[in-house]
Amino acid sequence: MHRRGFISLVGLGVISACVPGTSKSSDKNTKAKSSSPGTISEHKFPPLPFAYNALEPYIDARTVEIHYDKHHRGYFKKFSAAIKGTELEKMPMYKIFANVSAYSETVKNYGGGYYNHMLYWDNLSPKGGEPCAKLLSKIVKYFDSMVQFKAEFNKAAKTLFGSGWAWLIMTDNKELKIVTSTNQDNPLMDFAEVKGVPLLTIDVWEHSYYLRYQNRRADYINNFWNIVNWNTVNERFLGAKEGTWKG
Repeated sequence: MHRRGFISLVGLGVISACVPGTSKSSDKNTKAKSSSPGTISEHKFPPLPFAYNALEPYIDARTVEIHYDKHHRGYFKKFSAAIKGTELEKMPMYKIFANVSAYSETVKNYGGGYYNHMLYWDNLSPKGGEPCAKLLSKIVKYFDSMVQFKAEFNKAAKTLFGSGWAWLIMTDNKELKIVTSTNQDNPLMDFAEVKGVPLLTIDVWEHSYYLRYQNRRADYINNFWNIVNWNTVNERFLGAKEGTWKG
């Protein structure tokens, strides 16, 4: 490991292991827990894993309410209507995305919107956490330090033109990469330039930040790191690393 990477590990005091089944933080502000996006076997609209105001001051309660109950729920309803009576009703999302070019634009757009938002809510938490030692070591290997990783992720999210998402993914060769997607596309879709398991994502559609930040997307992205649910990211990393992840 590079000396700078070693200092990053020591400086953060990270000693936790990536242990499955311990990733969800709980506190009295939590409304209900959503199922892990890695274990979805049927299409349901999951409860928000925290109260509307739990992410304040970084994301305000009204934004969370509208984003979740209007935008996310709207994607789910239209996706459900599009697949009603077809084999897709019982098909896991990762299998739909693996052959999504064969389906309608409605399935792609609204299926992506439904699924991407589940990943987004699940990787946010008022209690944040931190990367486990194995994940942090991997981040240091590919990005030199946690500081540099955040800088590169921020740049990808800030410079994406228009609406879309920035992602940290693990590729089939077990490499970590930062990628972006437009609209409601994601790295699981068959046409993605770089495919991989989503470990972390940020929504940079304006509806995710405009009430609080107006046109200051950069401020929203910088504050995102205060509410990243690293416990969920650790769990996704472990599943991707061991080949047990299913979307």
